[in-house]
Amino acid sequence: MDEPTLTPDGAMAPTHGGLMPTALAGQPTTTIILHNYNAAGYDARVATSVDECYAILNNSSVTWIDVTSMAQPERVAELCDRFGIDPLVQEDILDIEQRPKVENYGEYIYIVLKMLRYDSISGGVIIEQFSLILGSTYVMSFQEGIEGDVFEGVRRRVRVGTGRIRSQGADYLAYALLDAIVDNYFLVLDRYLDAVTKLRVEIVEDPARNPAPKLFALESEVMAVRRAVWPLIEAMGGLRKDKTHLVRRTTDKYLRDVNDHVLRVIDETQTAIDMLDRLQDYYLSVVSNRQNEILKVLTIVSTIFIPLTFIAGVYGMNFEYMPELGHRYGYPVALLMMAVIAIGMLIYFKRKRWL
Repeated sequence: MDEPTLTPDGAMAPTHGGLMPTALAGQPTTTIILHNYNAAGYDARVATSVDECYAILNNSSVTWIDVTSMAQPERVAELCDRFGIDPLVQEDILDIEQRPKVENYGEYIYIVLKMLRYDSISGGVIIEQFSLILGSTYVMSFQEGIEGDVFEGVRRRVRVGTGRIRSQGADYLAYALLDAIVDNYFLVLDRYLDAVTKLRVEIVEDPARNPAPKLFALESEVMAVRRAVWPLIEAMGGLRKDKTHLVRRTTDKYLRDVNDHVLRVIDETQTAIDMLDRLQDYYLSVVSNRQNEILKVLTIVSTIFIPLTFIAGVYGMNFEYMPELGHRYGYPVALLMMAVIAIGMLIYFKRKRWL
């Protein structure tokens, strides 16, 4: 049975399949996808014009205006102008170096934070800016890139109708997007913790191998994650403290949960940094112990050869009257004496547990 969907005026219309339209991968344009839903149905389409985004708004449904890629700044500006978004907010949306923050403009709330996701191709973590505008019946989201995001679970819940999202308002949708971003921080940190554990095993198995480049690279990446997440403490706290009609009391408890997750992420990033610091200290101690072992062996060898060198030096002097020089067995006796001294010193070192 086909699931009912919404038309721009709020009426129900049959859906055509269960697929949600998405932007073409690598498409060098700004794509706007409209998700319109309520408890009765759902509709998704690619917007062909900015006016279509505004015309779809109504009080009986929630509209998610999903903007992907900042490749066309003029289209982003046109969309924001149509919704009456302040020019300063528009500048912040296009400036991808913004610090995470929350600003209340009365009729809407502007939220900016960093979206982290693991790139399986490069093996690294991509940090992108994500901006969100929460209105009374709509949410506008702006993604910096076009290669993917962390919102597939949110889209599926909206599309299928699982959970409470389709029966809630725009503020709950904003919470769901924020929660998806913050929850993905844990997945990113888990990969860093796995990398730290793997590096520790490498150091133990091969102490001669220099792990400094990997250590410094991991530490700089974890610090970048920490810098991206840390301002969220203040931002989420301000969002909860700033009383507004756009965030209902029933949604505030979910935002509190997101805030708790942010604090946990901060703790885990600090844990990762502490592990890297301890790993660096561990590597230095391994190197130091290895150098000490080498010096100990060299010292023992030198100590053994000191008396042997003395004997060889004495009998190497060119004096005419040295009684041992004329002895028939002088040479083997000198060698035997050297051997006895060397073995005796080895036994002494062994008993002293220097070997």
